[in-house]
Amino acid sequence: MSFKKIFKGTEATKLLLIAILVAFVFYPFFQMVLNITAEDVREVFSSKTFPVAVRNTIKIALLTTLISVTIGTLLAFSVRRTNIRFKSILAILLILPMLIPSISHGMGLITLFGTNGIIRNLFGFEKTIYGVVGVVTGSVLYSYPVVFLMMDDMLKYQDGSPYEAAMVLGIPRWRSFFVVTMSYLKRPLIAAVFTVFTLVATDYGVPLMIGSKTTTLAVMMYQEVLGQLAFGKGSVVGLILLIPAILNFIINKIVKGKGKSSFVTKSVDNRRNVIRDVLAYVFCSLVLASIVILLGSFALIAFTKQYPADLTITFANVRKMLALRGDKFLRNSFVIAIFVSGIGVVTAFLTAYMTTRVPSKLSGFLHIFSITSLAIPGIVLGLSYAMTFGGSFIYGTLAIIILANVMHFFASPYQMMYNSLSKMNANLEGVGLTLGIKRVRIILDVIIPQCKSTIFEMIAYFFVNSMMTISAVSFLANATTKPLSLLISQFEGQMLYECAAVVSLVILISNVAIKGIVYLINRKIVKNQKKNSANTEVVG
Repeated sequence: MSFKKIFKGTEATKLLLIAILVAFVFYPFFQMVLNITAEDVREVFSSKTFPVAVRNTIKIALLTTLISVTIGTLLAFSVRRTNIRFKSILAILLILPMLIPSISHGMGLITLFGTNGIIRNLFGFEKTIYGVVGVVTGSVLYSYPVVFLMMDDMLKYQDGSPYEAAMVLGIPRWRSFFVVTMSYLKRPLIAAVFTVFTLVATDYGVPLMIGSKTTTLAVMMYQEVLGQLAFGKGSVVGLILLIPAILNFIINKIVKGKGKSSFVTKSVDNRRNVIRDVLAYVFCSLVLASIVILLGSFALIAFTKQYPADLTITFANVRKMLALRGDKFLRNSFVIAIFVSGIGVVTAFLTAYMTTRVPSKLSGFLHIFSITSLAIPGIVLGLSYAMTFGGSFIYGTLAIIILANVMHFFASPYQMMYNSLSKMNANLEGVGLTLGIKRVRIILDVIIPQCKSTIFEMIAYFFVNSMMTISAVSFLANATTKPLSLLISQFEGQMLYECAAVVSLVILISNVAIKGIVYLINRKIVKNQKKNSANTEVVG
């Protein structure tokens, strides 16, 4: 009887989770689609802006993808396949561009290479960086860390046995690189290409800030909705932006896990190669210099009296930003990030538990619904929420922004926990129930302690992305509920560059702080696990 109750309870929970995903991801999306009229389609496709925006989007996305995948892959090789020092610190510094909104990269480039740019005036450059060059540069800065993390993860888990076998057989290093390494990385590289292309194609932050007259599809959608309140036309553009997102989703599902060895018998041995290591140092130094210059520009502008007329050091801009309701919007961002982290982690954990530890037909459906939400870009989800929930009691409140962010970022943390729970012993619950231990106690006392590191990584993921997102919330925020990230474009439009720089720094510092806290916690968890393992061996 108790087994039947448990079965009924878990199946009811799965149905509830499916209902939540349908209600807050797929229903709003289909509502947006159903509101599109033939006139909206005709107006978008007949406009002079549309074909130009398509060409610009494809051109910028392709160029960025080529450059970002190259840089990210070379950085991953530098960290994993050379003998350079300070790799742990280097790996942290290289992902700093991911911790600020994409729109901040555009503003930073304007500060450096714009009409009154620091570097432009210092070296007397005639041309500015506005247009395609600026958009591609800014897009590379925030997208290459994605490739670096993907490739670094793959190289970290590569088995070194094939290299050892190749050396014994006398196969030259260059040939083993193409035969072993590139065969191993082929599928992850394809996934990285589609991921970056989609990320750039659906972003409006960089092109809106530095694109000048270079309009992309994402900018066109943003302008149609916020500038002209043409929700129907914005929805048409949103559907077009869904094409690369769906392709990326399909490609990632096909190649997922196929680039990794099933197990690692021997780590890859990085043989001594002075030339290789020197080149790695030089390349990493150039990338780090670019990051320092970009982030340094924020600090320079944020703490100068009036850029570029008066570069006197001052903290007045911080006070000015707070006085312009920045303190309220900062509180909004923290409230949103904290609630999104809490609700998101609980929901993602429960969903992953139901799909991995309680198998049934509904588990398969729940898993599909959970991962397919990844195929809807944030800007499309935000517009669908605005059209579906406009006029409801939650519209215009922090609640709808929190809800949108949870749904927008749900899929990746869910997959983190899904992978973690899948690796645990499948018989834990069965043994516990046989001994009369309730499922809740098994979860609290056994399962959660084993996946604490993953839980903290999920918290960091939800928090960081909630602090810096502009896509999913741009159509939902108002003068009261606006998060801090949306102030960057507002201050830039008001020529308050100093205040915009302060906002970017505040977001960066907040995200670095949460990532640092999680890093230290997980480091302590790993140490404790090693200590307990050593004690167990001694006792054994």
